Amino acid sequence: MEKRQQLYAGKAKSVYHTDDPQRMILHFRDDTSAFDGERMESLARKGMVNNKFNAFIMRKLEAAGIPTHFDGLFSDTECVVKKLEMIPVECVVRNIAAGSLVRRLGVEEGIELNPPTFELFLKNDAQHDPMINESLAESFGWATPEQLAEMKALTFKVNDVLKALFADGGLLLVDYKLEFGLFHGQIVLGDEFSPDGCRLWDANTRDKMDKDRFRQGLGGVIEAYEEVGRRIGVDFG
Repeated sequence: MEKRQQLYAGKAKSVYHTDDPQRMILHFRDDTSAFDGERMESLARKGMVNNKFNAFIMRKLEAAGIPTHFDGLFSDTECVVKKLEMIPVECVVRNIAAGSLVRRLGVEEGIELNPPTFELFLKNDAQHDPMINESLAESFGWATPEQLAEMKALTFKVNDVLKALFADGGLLLVDYKLEFGLFHGQIVLGDEFSPDGCRLWDANTRDKMDKDRFRQGLGGVIEAYEEVGRRIGVDFG
C-alpha cells in the first residue's frame, strides 16, 4: 500500500490518503493535548505506544465480534484503517465517577456506577464537545435512531470485553469514549482506543494510568501508558 497526501491533521493524529480509495493511514504523533488544545506538548514515544496499544485493543474487539476500522499496522507509528463516513457523535460509558461527571454533578470521584452510565456528546471542539441526547442527534441529522441504538449496543459490548481485559491486568476501566462511522452502510468502530481516550486506574492503589497524568501534571505519562500495555499483553517491541 502506498501512502499519499495528508487528508487531515488533528491534535494528536494525522490521516493520509492511500492508493486504495477505501483505505487510509492513521499516523499517531507524539503530540499531546488537553483542555481542547489549550495545552500542547510533545512526549517522546507516545505515537508508537498509542499506535501499538490501539492495534492490540482493536484486534481484541474484532475477535469479540465488534466491527472496527482497523486493518493492520503500517509502521511503528501508523496503521491502515478503513475509510469511514464518520458520525459526529461520541459515545461515553462511565463505570466509575470521574472527570467531567464529578464536576457537573458534584458527586464524589471514585463512586462505582451500577449500572454504568451512557452519554452522548457532539464532536465539536469549537463548542467544547457539548453533551447531547438522542432527540438532538436525530433532529439535527447527526445520526438516525437505528444508528444510535447500534452504537449504544456496541459501546456496551466494548465495555464487557475491555473491563475484563483490564481487570486481568489489575486495572479499573473507569470510563472511555468511542467514535463510530459507516463503512458500506455498516456501523463500525473508528478513531482509536488508547489511554488518551479513556481513564484507567490501578485496581489496588487507584493511581491514575491514563491521560489524566498529563492533564493534572502528575508526570510519567508515557511510562504509565507502557505499564498498562505490558499488564494486558501489548508488545511494544
